[in-house]
Amino acid sequence: MSPHPSEAGSAPVSVPVEGMHCASCVGRVEKAISAVPCVASVSVNLATERADVSFNGPADLEAVIEAINKTGFAAVLTTAQFSITRMTCEGCVKTVEEAFKDVEGVVEAHVNLATGAGTVRFVSGATSAEAIARAATEAGYPTREIKPEAPAPTQADDRRAQGKALARSTLLAALLTLPVFALEMGAHLFPAVHMFVMERVGMQTARIAEFVLTALVLFGPGWRFFKSGIPALLRGAPEMNALVALGAGAAFAYSTLATFAPSLFPAGTGQVYFESAAVIVTLILLGRTLEARAKGRAGAAIERLIGLKARSAVVLRQGGPVETPLDEVVVGDIVLVKPGEKIPVDGVVVEGSSFVDESMLTGEPRPAPKGAGAEVVGATINTTGSFSFKVTKTGSDTALARIIRMVEQAQGGKLPIQALADKVTGWFVPAVIAVAVLTFLLWFFLGPTPSFSYALVAMVTVLIIACPCAMGLATPTSIMVGTGRGAELGVLFRKGDALQQLADVTAVALDKTGTITKGAPELTDLVPAAGFSRADVLALVAAVEARSEHPVAVAIATAARREGLALKPAEQFDAKPGLGVEAIVDGRRVAVGSDRFMGGLGVDVGGFAQEAGRFGAEAKSPLYVAIDETLAALIVVADPIADGAKEAVAALRAEGLDLVMITGDNQKTAEAIARAVGIDAVVAEVLPEGKVEAVERIKARSGATAFVGDGINDAPALSAANVGLAIGSGTDVAIEAADVVLIGGDLGAAATAVALSRATMRNIKQNLFWAFAYNILLIPVAMGALYPSFGVMLSPMLAAGAMAFSSIFVVFNALRLRRFTSPLAARDKREGRPGLARQGLDENLAEAKPR
Repeated sequence: MSPHPSEAGSAPVSVPVEGMHCASCVGRVEKAISAVPCVASVSVNLATERADVSFNGPADLEAVIEAINKTGFAAVLTTAQFSITRMTCEGCVKTVEEAFKDVEGVVEAHVNLATGAGTVRFVSGATSAEAIARAATEAGYPTREIKPEAPAPTQADDRRAQGKALARSTLLAALLTLPVFALEMGAHLFPAVHMFVMERVGMQTARIAEFVLTALVLFGPGWRFFKSGIPALLRGAPEMNALVALGAGAAFAYSTLATFAPSLFPAGTGQVYFESAAVIVTLILLGRTLEARAKGRAGAAIERLIGLKARSAVVLRQGGPVETPLDEVVVGDIVLVKPGEKIPVDGVVVEGSSFVDESMLTGEPRPAPKGAGAEVVGATINTTGSFSFKVTKTGSDTALARIIRMVEQAQGGKLPIQALADKVTGWFVPAVIAVAVLTFLLWFFLGPTPSFSYALVAMVTVLIIACPCAMGLATPTSIMVGTGRGAELGVLFRKGDALQQLADVTAVALDKTGTITKGAPELTDLVPAAGFSRADVLALVAAVEARSEHPVAVAIATAARREGLALKPAEQFDAKPGLGVEAIVDGRRVAVGSDRFMGGLGVDVGGFAQEAGRFGAEAKSPLYVAIDETLAALIVVADPIADGAKEAVAALRAEGLDLVMITGDNQKTAEAIARAVGIDAVVAEVLPEGKVEAVERIKARSGATAFVGDGINDAPALSAANVGLAIGSGTDVAIEAADVVLIGGDLGAAATAVALSRATMRNIKQNLFWAFAYNILLIPVAMGALYPSFGVMLSPMLAAGAMAFSSIFVVFNALRLRRFTSPLAARDKREGRPGLARQGLDENLAEAKPR
């Protein structure tokens, strides 16, 4: 593959890595990739089993893959087959191969002129089959991927397959280990068993049987430890597999010599430890099996999101509906959707209307109305009516694909807190080997008789009990579960480190429009004067305002249509900027505007002075209506407070956060809105650059600060804050500037994001404490620290069990985050009322079944 030049460096690439088992493995892979000249930074994640690589110039993936493979691990490549048309000569073949290879992420490409087919090997985290086919098509040779009959395995499928293989290996090892354990331990514990073995079987025969069975365990199911561990040891970069191989191998080698060459040992020192070697391997395999299953559950959020995709669409082709595979749907197609069907891709409704269940996207359980011009999102579900829509986005451009991409990126992130674990594990395994050797020497020269046996047991126990696996899994597993749970609750962490940063914030700055308020004016009140009816006044006013595009006019006209009022045509329409409008409707002169406008028309508005003052104090804008120069009504338009905003503010306060509202609106309106939702501090009448200055002042006063906003003018403030949270219903610019996206479009998700980040960080700290405390406490015990006082030595079998339990504990502790509930939902449950907070993908649309 040719490098791809770039002035600012190539985009980050995610490379799947196979075979990592512990933090030491992670360190080795990171060190190897970092040594590649073009690499700017690298982050290897044990839980997701991939390396995220950034480049400072041309990207050389071949060098990165070679570096990974040299460490003894494997960079996982995807192979895809393509059908290519219009090729007529070898020149065409060369052009297509070059087009394939020019796609960043492609490692190898071969094209066959005779069959019109091409085979491409690529890094799945860097590109896709869709992008590769598009490159050849744009080069003038229409290309499509040849899909296998069975769907290509996903990472979840691979993990399930690995889990099943581990389970089979564990079962086989257990069946072979059981008679070894029964023979050896039974003879030690029960005199009758010992007599039976001595008289009926014979000690030598029993040892030979144990040797054969243990050899089958070690060089059958347990061979994976030697296959990976010994080469790592020879390269001078030992890891977890090396510790297991050394421990189990030493016990087996010593026992083998004691069985077949007992004369080499002094009298009384020729014991065998076949059962220890076999049980060690079996228990560690069991631990890895349980760990693999738990890790599969940790990544369930991504699998479920991927499972939401539709497989086909009904597209209008050649005048009629045609069932079409999803990968053949293109932008511009017209797609038909019937009640109960899943919407296949993103688009805009062109005909018909319905209600669409968008809970997979927003977490909001109430279906959203959709009519002509409304946007629809792939993987959501049509509930009632039928409609057709024009496709605007397909494949990797759809909202669902973007969500999956964001979650994957966040799950692959590495938090600052992990730096300590990385530093420790960099020298941990070599240090353990050194401690094991020291333990052997101390027991051999200072221990009781038979000193060699004691020394061997103590050394093997130290090698087995040390567990860098738990250290390596402590942070990434919690990130994986936490970010996955966030996606289910409508919170997308675009960057993994945003989890830690958000947990540390002490203040939150909130934009007003579109965040605390709905962001669109609505008619909230209409008070008719004596002698006028509400319906008549609203119909006349709406007829006038229908001629205007002002947001206030749109709000009034929308309210009239919602009430089913017939609007007559308006004539002689005249707009007075900053004051109001007037027109003739059904022979009557209708004027709508401010008190100044009414004064200019000679209309006295004093009759509504008390009501106008009250509405003004509520941050609502009072307008006056005059019909034939007579005061007819007070009409009130406001940007209403968003549903659940007050509850969301209370939830943020409950997290101990200082809250400040920042807005460009006037001070009086801003203070009224702030009072209504429970915010004390207000910064009003600021321009976009003023929002940045306000955020900087809050940071200087209160410390780490988050900013929540939704508009283009919020992007600078989102970037200036320690953590930017973008309301997902806002603009793409705001979302791209943010660290966290609240895809449901309401402020309640901000409280969820803060609470989830803090819960995840607590979980990570618990895991790290356990991983370090486990080793600090048990390695001295394994060395024999309890023997001088209590005459107790730790068995290698117990050490293997403890080591396996250590990793399992970390993973299962992380899985507790799957039960995390948003603060608003938890409060509603306590108070026994329907929740205002979103309940999450798993509670609303877990399997996205058509209704």
